[in-house]
Amino acid sequence: MTYDTLYEQIKIKKTCLCVGLDTDLSKIPVHIAAMPHPIFEFNRRIIEATAPYCVAYKLNTAFYEAEGVEGWEDLEKTVKYIKEKYPEIFIIADAKRGDIGNTAVQYAKAFFTKMDFDAVTLSPYMGFDTIKPFLKYKDKWVIILALTSNKSADQFETLQTIIGNAGSSANALARHHVPLYEKVIRESINSTEEYLNIDGTDPLDTSMNHIMFVVGATKQEKLSEIRKYCPNHFLLVPGVGAQGGSLDSVLKYGRNSKVGLLINSSRGIIYASTGKDFTEKAAEAASKFRM
Repeated sequence: MTYDTLYEQIKIKKTCLCVGLDTDLSKIPVHIAAMPHPIFEFNRRIIEATAPYCVAYKLNTAFYEAEGVEGWEDLEKTVKYIKEKYPEIFIIADAKRGDIGNTAVQYAKAFFTKMDFDAVTLSPYMGFDTIKPFLKYKDKWVIILALTSNKSADQFETLQTIIGNAGSSANALARHHVPLYEKVIRESINSTEEYLNIDGTDPLDTSMNHIMFVVGATKQEKLSEIRKYCPNHFLLVPGVGAQGGSLDSVLKYGRNSKVGLLINSSRGIIYASTGKDFTEKAAEAASKFRM
């Protein structure tokens, strides 16, 4: 899926909502839990209820890995179901992979070829080698962890580091201190453009067509600052709802001329009810994210 295709869906649906399918067997309604392949059955019904109100789904792979082979089958069945019924919807594997060499090559093959996700979340802390194998796939996306929404993110992500003199890129800076998450964003953009030989002559070919960044809604005060050096890229913003992030603040400080946001909500939507009305309540919760 291209940048402009995603933006068109945001305009059509008047939302930038990404529904997180973090499906926990212990939390789904009991009448669904008793069915064959209950995770897929729950997902299917949530998708039918929320598809009119979202432009993306994010599947956190931990919830599927925890159920072994059947969980992986339900993961693949869910992706296939979305692709067949709602091909316009963007699908994210929230896997947070971060390895190098042949391992990264195999991860890219698994998520982009075998399971046909549109994007995968990656940890950049082993360097750009963890990103490169994923950039070889046309119209697939890398979503890089930058400033996350968890409480202990400040242990590493906001530490001061040095940036600058990073090569011949037009975005290279004089050496100065910046927080680590800023260095991650700046150098990921520069490295992606250099690796893909993006020289600025083709306005449709920029790093914003290949990478996004995770910035938590609980760090909303940083969004306007990040937009100064990352004005055009999409940001995946978790943490609205159950983690306390504000939808209005994220839109106020984080959106750009093409919105540039995928705002994720998981528990606040898929577990809006655990009764037989869970689909109606999920749809109601999702509809509140309309812009």
